[in-house]
Amino acid sequence: MSQKTLTQDKKELSFNAFKTEVLEDYKIAKISRECSLLGRREVLTGKAKFGIFGDGKEVPQLAMAKAFKKGDFRSGYYRDQTFMMAIGELTAQQFFAGLYAHTNIEIEPMSAGRQMGGHFATHSLHEDGSWKNLTEQYNSSADISPTAGQMPRLLGLAQASKVYRNEKSVQHKTNFSNKGNEVAWGTIGNASTSEGLFFETINAAGVLQVPMVMSVWDDEYGISVHAKHQTTKESISEILKGFQRDKDSNGYEIFVVNGWDYVQLVDVYNKAGQIAREEHVPILIHVNELTQPQGHSTSGSHERYKGKERLQWEKEHDCLEKMRKWILDFELATDSGEILRFVDSEEEIILLEKEAKKIVITAKRNAWNAYNNEFTAEVQVASKLLSRIANKSKNGVFITKYKTDLEKTADPITKDILIAVRKTLRYLKEEEFPEKKELQEYIKAILKDAAHKYSSYLLSESDYSAVKIVEKKPIYAQNKNVVDARVVMRDNFDALLKKHPEVIIFGEDAGFIGDVNQGLEGLQEKYGDIRVSDTGIREATIIGQGIGLAMRGLRPIAEIQYLDYLLYALQIMSDDLATLHYRSFGKQKAPLIIRTRGHRLEGIWHAGSPMGGIINNIRGMHVLVPRNMNKAAGFYNTLLEGDEPALVIECLNGYRLKEELPTNLGEFKTPIGLVETVREGTDITIVSYGSTLRIVEETAAELQQIGINIEIIDAQSLLPFDLNSDCVKSLQKTNKLLVIDEDVPGGASAYILQEILEKQNGYQYLDSKPATLTAKAHRPAYGTDGDYFSKPSAEDIFEKIYEIMHESNPALFKSLY
Repeated sequence: MSQKTLTQDKKELSFNAFKTEVLEDYKIAKISRECSLLGRREVLTGKAKFGIFGDGKEVPQLAMAKAFKKGDFRSGYYRDQTFMMAIGELTAQQFFAGLYAHTNIEIEPMSAGRQMGGHFATHSLHEDGSWKNLTEQYNSSADISPTAGQMPRLLGLAQASKVYRNEKSVQHKTNFSNKGNEVAWGTIGNASTSEGLFFETINAAGVLQVPMVMSVWDDEYGISVHAKHQTTKESISEILKGFQRDKDSNGYEIFVVNGWDYVQLVDVYNKAGQIAREEHVPILIHVNELTQPQGHSTSGSHERYKGKERLQWEKEHDCLEKMRKWILDFELATDSGEILRFVDSEEEIILLEKEAKKIVITAKRNAWNAYNNEFTAEVQVASKLLSRIANKSKNGVFITKYKTDLEKTADPITKDILIAVRKTLRYLKEEEFPEKKELQEYIKAILKDAAHKYSSYLLSESDYSAVKIVEKKPIYAQNKNVVDARVVMRDNFDALLKKHPEVIIFGEDAGFIGDVNQGLEGLQEKYGDIRVSDTGIREATIIGQGIGLAMRGLRPIAEIQYLDYLLYALQIMSDDLATLHYRSFGKQKAPLIIRTRGHRLEGIWHAGSPMGGIINNIRGMHVLVPRNMNKAAGFYNTLLEGDEPALVIECLNGYRLKEELPTNLGEFKTPIGLVETVREGTDITIVSYGSTLRIVEETAAELQQIGINIEIIDAQSLLPFDLNSDCVKSLQKTNKLLVIDEDVPGGASAYILQEILEKQNGYQYLDSKPATLTAKAHRPAYGTDGDYFSKPSAEDIFEKIYEIMHESNPALFKSLY
């Protein structure tokens, strides 16, 4: 094969430099392949639990790496190991550390063992939680496993460049962007392009015209299912041809290239990167004719579903075999007649391959030793302690057996050690000697260490944590300025946009008309359509925009029109946003604020309150349920001082109610994680939130007339809930508890009940059974009667409280029924 030129960054390379680059690329690809091969073996021998590798995708990833610049972001697919190696962000030893799930972030920098191997991340944060200069490093947003789940975030990562290029108010933030020249690079398997998230993101990126390069690795299969069952025409590029831009309309540039053609791949990726970077046009690169030499993963064999002809074709079209042949065949004649070659004989490439294999074998051994030696050393510590205890205890024979079994365990882990020492402690329950105390402390130390390794960083542990922001009360004018509550929201958002130039607000109807409830009225006109903008009807990618923008230093407020519509985006919130800080071991964050409105209105689709489902799916975010717009505005003010993601649910039926307008807009702060006692009482504690709280307050006066004095507590914040344990302090006074909300039975009310009774130990102060009053098990029917019979009414609340008081004092409170 003859090839005269290959360009990179528009500069012609000398042949020697070209030769060095090609051979180094091949070596990286061989190292990656050997990692895949040896990685599978490690799983099958039991040293690792599961493996999903990038074999067969090496050559196009080399090409992508050449076009990837510092400051760029990757939002990718769990087969991108070659790419990460090519940009210098993954070593062979780190690959195996990830396979073994080493919990040391210095050794396994992708997730400290929290994710399976193949899930790649770089570190965006310093140890104190502050941002690094992201323009000086290659960036990979932390991967997730759900297919196509990386797509929505990719949209926001790309949009950030557009914001930084075109919005003057944020162009000083040079540690996040160099004039918007960064490209967001996405990768996905061909089968996963069948997911709705892929199409939603592709459409949104075309509308927004953002610098996004989307690579589809096409090996014709999705696990065992052929492309004919996945994609119309068996080709994603074919069915997306309508997205191709032309002289009359915006759209995509679409490239189709064979995944084994190194030269063509490098050319395509350089062109794609240049177009996206300079013109802010999205690109689709459909990489065809790829293979998967070891099948989908270590959980099965592809020989079960691929015929002999296909397997033979894959062997012949393996991208590494094709690249190897090209290297061997390459010849270039100079003007003087000299023939230039990459290698003079096959022996040279065989030596390179042997060196790559040796590197991987050494890396695997070093990674295993680093991982295993920690446990071996800990087994010795535990064994010595158990020996001393066995010598003192009357149950020494049983303890000795635990010790012996532990010492005989092949490749022990912390679990094995902890099982042995915890079971030993059971035999010492009636004995007292110093070694028992030592064992107790030893167990506590292991559990504390495990809590850090496996349970830390769900929320921010930095000084920027939102729960550390101190409350600041609203200040009101001496002459009351009472307005529609939506004016409080509007004027507070106005103050925030002025105070924080990095704040951008977007959502369905959020821009031109100022949201459906006029909480953003006039703000697009005042601040421009970058900072306050409309989106399409596409909740998942609205959240994705917010995640990506937040990961690049902006402070987005993403609006989902109604709480019921949040379900469209719940998967992205749960799998990506809520877990980001946790799965990156505190090395990445996305302080996105999601704004929505909900609770009581009319009908199935506009009056739901699926709070139990939400709070149990998005641990890792704050969930805030303000009862009025002053409280809601205070939450936004607080969150923008912190560094954590949150969901704020405004009361949908509260915008036209009257509230007093504070004079310190943008400054007053509602505390996160604290409840508020809105009415003092002595007979029973009522805990509620949101719109239902107003009904409880109205009912209080009627109950007072018959001698029942209720104490009302506004939860305000569900995640976290009542950090100061004020609810249990109330129970010490009233000795009775009723939790009221409009979620289904067993939803948020059950969560609150557990928090108060179990976490706060409130059960010990009760003199009657705690109760909940919730909506019915179905969504609310339409109309006023629908609301009345579907969710707690004032009469329901009155009678439930009366019933509890009747059980406590039947003589004073005669039965109503």
